Amino acid sequence: MAQAQTQAPQEASKYPDKGIKVVKSVTINRPIEELYAFWHDPTNYPTVMDYVESVQITGDKTAHWTIKLPGDIKSEFDVEVYTDVPNEVISWRSLEGSEIQNAGSVRFQPAPPERGNEVQLTVEFVPPAGKIGQALAKLLGDVPAQYIAKYLYQFKQKMEAGEVATTEGQSSGRKEAEKDGEVSK
Repeated sequence: MAQAQTQAPQEASKYPDKGIKVVKSVTINRPIEELYAFWHDPTNYPTVMDYVESVQITGDKTAHWTIKLPGDIKSEFDVEVYTDVPNEVISWRSLEGSEIQNAGSVRFQPAPPERGNEVQLTVEFVPPAGKIGQALAKLLGDVPAQYIAKYLYQFKQKMEAGEVATTEGQSSGRKEAEKDGEVSK
């Protein structure tokens, strides 16, 4: 996507009276340029955020998101990048008419010497009414901060190890223990 505004945005809330705002940070042992490059290409997001089905670039500063919510409900919305300062900050917001009003930013700054770089993710959204709102509430429950922290941790894994660790497809070991006559609880 092309660069947008060159000054960092103010930290004021986009939805001060009705939105949910979460701010989380993680330190990652990778060059700041690599961290920024990952976030600068939103088609990378599904690799670290399991609810994001796809992100398609639709213009110099716009993208179309498709997300998966509980109950096989999909929601789609368009966002625009309104701040893009290389290796410092990327900020986005949903466009008028989106099913889910949202905004966010990701900031990059050096951590203490020899500790890598800090990535701070701010996500703000207004849950919609109806089925989509109910599914979004079910996805996030009462703990949206835990999900944001999870996605940052998965980003850290992707950047430092090259993949996100998963137990999908692995045996829990219970069936093997039962075969041997053991029962563990």
